[in-house]
Amino acid sequence: MIASIQLIISLAWRNLWRNRRRTLVILFAIVLGVWAMVVTAAFMRGMVFQMLEDTVDNLAGHVQIHHNDYLDDPVISNTFNPGNDVIKSITDDSRVTMWSDRIRLPAVISSERETAGITLLGVNPEREAKISFIGKAIVEGRFLNSADDRGIVIGQALAEKIDTRLGKRVVLMSQNKENEIADRGFRIIGIFDAPLDPTEKAFIFVGKNTIAKMLDLDLQISELVLRLHDTKDVEPFVTEKDGLLDDIDIMSWLEVEPYLELMIKMMDTSMFIWYLIVFLAMAFGIINTLLMAVFERTREFGLFQALGQKPRFILLQVWFEAILMIIVGLIVGNILSWLTVLATGDGIDVSVFARGMEMLNMSNIIPFVITFKDLLVANITVATLGMLTGLYPAWRASRLVPANAITRI
Repeated sequence: MIASIQLIISLAWRNLWRNRRRTLVILFAIVLGVWAMVVTAAFMRGMVFQMLEDTVDNLAGHVQIHHNDYLDDPVISNTFNPGNDVIKSITDDSRVTMWSDRIRLPAVISSERETAGITLLGVNPEREAKISFIGKAIVEGRFLNSADDRGIVIGQALAEKIDTRLGKRVVLMSQNKENEIADRGFRIIGIFDAPLDPTEKAFIFVGKNTIAKMLDLDLQISELVLRLHDTKDVEPFVTEKDGLLDDIDIMSWLEVEPYLELMIKMMDTSMFIWYLIVFLAMAFGIINTLLMAVFERTREFGLFQALGQKPRFILLQVWFEAILMIIVGLIVGNILSWLTVLATGDGIDVSVFARGMEMLNMSNIIPFVITFKDLLVANITVATLGMLTGLYPAWRASRLVPANAITRI
């Protein structure tokens, strides 16, 4: 039996190269298909990875804690006191790597020439620098030294919008605890460069204690943001902690940014459609190539059967031709895919599509991320369905009537 299989494989391999040009064309199609599937999956996974990283770094974290009504109406009355023992037990959980408490409220900033609506972030600088992008985003001046720092840090895009610069004074206005307008002058001590321009225009950073005094907040905060060791722990963590306090919501990043979940589902669907298109193109190529080979060797197959060769031997011989093409195509395709990903280094620059990337809340550098799951799916899909498509030409060859096949011109 083993000797028969070895003979079939040997004959199949030799028959593949009887028409080199046709074999090379279909091998090129298979290699191109495998390469396209793997590289496209790596690019789309990279987009998802970058989107998630940007979202986490862009102030969202993995888990957020707010007053029940805060997200619907982010005003000063919907704040909460983080001194509760239950809140402390959440931040002390072993799954939490870092956390930051913020006063996050709508405000207006005015320079000598322009005024803009923004979101003020009263932060503890030491914690905030570890949990969000701001720790490595300062391009001019410095970040806040402490929660009592009286300076203000703004984005480059906002500085251009209100026509100001480092060292200048601006006036910050917001609503205090008594629902009255509170304002105060601040000197710009730092300017940051965020991955996304909308972030630079939307947020300013001030010391948490300084802004609390300005708004008469005492110990109240707007949100508590957590980062966990592993993203797989996010949903179990939220499920376990949610409901511990009646007036507090504990939400995962996907709940705070619901468009992310939609984008992930859309990309998974897009990859499935792309896989289907590539496979159909390869399937037609394999079937066409093998049917042509069967047509050219009709008399040969008829002679073999007339000499006593069993139909299943011919079926296996033609089928193994398809299998060998698939194996060679998968090997070369995977090697080229890996080389392509390695050649991209840290990713590709898509700044030419900057506007579109900003709409998706993504930076302009997209890394290629190959996962074992995507590799496995692509290879199993091509191998399994490729072998199935090879069965039809093989079956046609095995069904030839010897007398008719031999006399066929």
